[in-house]
Amino acid sequence: MLRSYGDTNLFGESYGEGPARVLWLHGWARRGEDFRAVALELAQRGVASVALDLPGFGASPVPGLAGGARHYAELILPAVREIADEPVVLVGHSFGGCVATVIASTRPELVRSLVLVAAPLLRAAPSRAPRTYRMVRWLHSKALVSDGRMEAARQKYGSSDYRRAHGVMRDVLVASVNESYEGELARLRVPIVFLWGENDREVPVEVASRSASLLTTTHEERVVSGVGHLVPTEAPEALLSAVEASLRL
Repeated sequence: MLRSYGDTNLFGESYGEGPARVLWLHGWARRGEDFRAVALELAQRGVASVALDLPGFGASPVPGLAGGARHYAELILPAVREIADEPVVLVGHSFGGCVATVIASTRPELVRSLVLVAAPLLRAAPSRAPRTYRMVRWLHSKALVSDGRMEAARQKYGSSDYRRAHGVMRDVLVASVNESYEGELARLRVPIVFLWGENDREVPVEVASRSASLLTTTHEERVVSGVGHLVPTEAPEALLSAVEASLRL
């Protein structure tokens, strides 16, 4: 059953009885339900957890202002404080992993350990936009083409996530893809498990290795063969194993 947390009308699903020991943060354009299978299994084993819908996804309302994972960490902090009676295992998939990294680096008292799943923690080298798109964008900046034509160009040349996002959420996406978290990674002091799909084309496995090289804390890298980016739904058993290992740390 969904309920609200914090003072920002953030919604989430709780699993199991007693204080939450695990907090789940989903990826871009996903929702907390991605973790349902693993959360139910943990509940059967006596581990309570909460899966949040991040602002603008699932049942949680769109944020009033745009910002990337650092902004989202601040937005959900009241909910995290309400949920975390004791330090929790913070699990973040994709964009949620970036948010989790920021929280663990800035509020370490709330986090026992981290499980980072296919998280784009380091910004990729920017690719040059197609010449036609750059021309339309320049003309639009000079008021020489209409908003409609500019949007048509965005729909043609933008990523699938960008095409699907609208309004503030499109600005959130742009802010997010332009962030990189080297500073947060260097400040982390909690144990970390990196969990990646071998066939992830959105966030390649090398991102986990490069991120791990920046750490000064205990960490482990796990790669799941035959799995892509959506590890929580494609390989819930691997996620369960990683979370249980983190609970023992």
